[in-house]
Amino acid sequence: MAKKSSKIKVRLESTAGTGYRYYASRSTKAEYKIKKKKYDPWATNPETGKKGAHVEFEEKKMPPAKKN
Repeated sequence: MAKKSSKIKVRLESTAGTGYRYYASRSTKAEYKIKKKKYDPWATNPETGKKGAHVEFEEKKMPPAKKN
């Protein structure tokens, strides 16, 4: 019999409001939501005014799986 995985997939969404997202995994036993500072190629850099900046990404709920 197969063991259940102790990790789940989560979606990290940009706080810059660009809609850019990363996917990661975390422990099912964790009592916290993931927050990471990562690169968003669509965000505008406040220092240079160009596209591409490091912004905070927060964990959001995964969308439901597609059924065929």
